[in-house]
Amino acid sequence: MTSTSSPLFEPFQAGGLHLANRIVMAPLTRNRSPNAVPGPLGVEYYRQRASAGLIVTEATAISHQGQGYVDVPGLYAPEQLEGWRRVTDAVHAAGGRIVVQLWHVGRVSHRELQPGGGAPVAPSAITAKTKTALKRDGRVVFEPTAEPRALALEEIPAIVEDYRRAARAAVSEAGFDGVEIHAANGYLVDQFLKTGANHRTDAYGGPIEHRARFLLEVTQAVADAAGAPRTGIRLSPVTPANDIVDADPQPLYDHVMRRLGPMGLAYVHVIEGATGGARALPERPFDYDAMRRAWRETERPGSRGAWMVNNGLDRALAEAALARGADLVAFGRPYIANPDLVQRLRTGAPLNTPVRETFYGGGAEGYTDYPTLEAATA
Repeated sequence: MTSTSSPLFEPFQAGGLHLANRIVMAPLTRNRSPNAVPGPLGVEYYRQRASAGLIVTEATAISHQGQGYVDVPGLYAPEQLEGWRRVTDAVHAAGGRIVVQLWHVGRVSHRELQPGGGAPVAPSAITAKTKTALKRDGRVVFEPTAEPRALALEEIPAIVEDYRRAARAAVSEAGFDGVEIHAANGYLVDQFLKTGANHRTDAYGGPIEHRARFLLEVTQAVADAAGAPRTGIRLSPVTPANDIVDADPQPLYDHVMRRLGPMGLAYVHVIEGATGGARALPERPFDYDAMRRAWRETERPGSRGAWMVNNGLDRALAEAALARGADLVAFGRPYIANPDLVQRLRTGAPLNTPVRETFYGGGAEGYTDYPTLEAATA
């Protein structure tokens, strides 16, 4: 048995979010929301995992234009909000806390998923060398993304408003405890940030201050709508996910953190290294401690948001992260197969192994049928 005496299992206050422990369920795309509507399986899936200190939902599109993968949920239609309300009610009844991750994929999409079969939008018309999920003969398959078109300057404010509207609906109609802005992994906000995807020469491109403008406008709009103490943001400084890269990420993210600090956010969620891969990238060195200091040094007095870290953690790495100054630790893939991950980490019980073939699409198999410790010993 592993000792249960650990800060991992202590309550924590992240902005306006009171959490029963410091273990977070990271967002996990599962492609099980036909017509972008969360269904009964999703209700059960999230209810099973309510012992996490905080659940961050799978990435959820703020608009039809923001969709990039088949059968992922949305926040832009009444039936989607109703579906999410059933999820949040179930999580709350089980004693959990849940926030929704706000998503616009930008160029990581396909014409089949866009309104009227149009081209995906992006800061610049640069195709991402990656794939997205479509459905063929009832199965989820992965195909190359489509060539995007560059957003016109006058289109950008409407997307910021889509974020604002989605955030307001998430807390006031769908019952979420808060929201997380997906500004990582090569999606739209990340595309504006980074030189590999943003070749604009207007107020949203070029120098760091311009490339950070979209992220800061979105964050302020979301914080105004949901409340800053209930708003988090996810960042991935050096991940190569979805063909994203920046020529010099350290000064970029130090600038972003200095601008985010005064907003008084609930938390900053940082992917260390390559998403789902190596935690250290020698070819892309980065000082995460400097990034955190830039945020703490400018943070709104009295707000004390949480610093959340993510990527390939086990209990030992999670406890080491807390010892180095993190406040929360997020687990992704282990939560696919272990709905009672908190109990397993607490007791040192073995983890179920996730079945990769059932990650994306399908039904209950590989989604809601993984056994808990209680079920396994019954």
